[in-house]
Amino acid sequence: MMTPRRSALLRGCLASAPFVIVVVPFAVLFGVVATEAGLDLLQVLLFSVSVFAGASQFAALQLMQDQAPVVIILATSLAVNLRMLMYSVAMAPHLGQAPLGTRALMAYFLVDQSFAASQVEFEARPELPLAEKVAFFFGTVIPIAPLWFVSTMVGAMLGQAIPPDYAIDFAVPITFLAITAPMLRSIPHIVAAGVSIVVTLLLAGLPYGTGLLVAAVVAMGSGAMAEVLLERRRNHGR
Repeated sequence: MMTPRRSALLRGCLASAPFVIVVVPFAVLFGVVATEAGLDLLQVLLFSVSVFAGASQFAALQLMQDQAPVVIILATSLAVNLRMLMYSVAMAPHLGQAPLGTRALMAYFLVDQSFAASQVEFEARPELPLAEKVAFFFGTVIPIAPLWFVSTMVGAMLGQAIPPDYAIDFAVPITFLAITAPMLRSIPHIVAAGVSIVVTLLLAGLPYGTGLLVAAVVAMGSGAMAEVLLERRRNHGR
């Protein structure tokens, strides 16, 4: 007989399984690009294991190729990953009471896919015990993390052997569209997304991708301001 925790773990696996379709080519693409940039197999593997964040890995790699200053590389990677801070805040009410060691491990595995799948589950079933929520979260990681590491190494080994006609770079935009589109459910979310797009395009000419840093800050500020204004309007309407 399956225990509630095992059932939650299995549901987590099933919830994130569809993301495999884009995670694999995304990881393969990073492996290919990393080897083309001059990294060897060990460096590619260490890069993926230590960072485990596809978007910031691509951003950092591009800046490394452009010989950007280390400060710019770190700042850009941090800006790309600032969404993880918001993910953590959203997960805290559900997982914040877990032991410190468990939370540290979850922080490492908190990526777009594990957050998206977990957030949907926790909002739909807020009554779940903490143990089952933790099990569900780790279940979402099982189809993603091993395949990410393995596919990265496959891409690194294949390198330039992959024909350009395959166009596996389609995985990058599709992954983020699939993750972010369902989350644009409120005016502040839409405001932040719209502002980030506009500012990024306007500042695309800035060196080393610094326009992305500015866009991230402006977008978060705009979203927060929209939330404050909506809250004030709701309070005045009472």
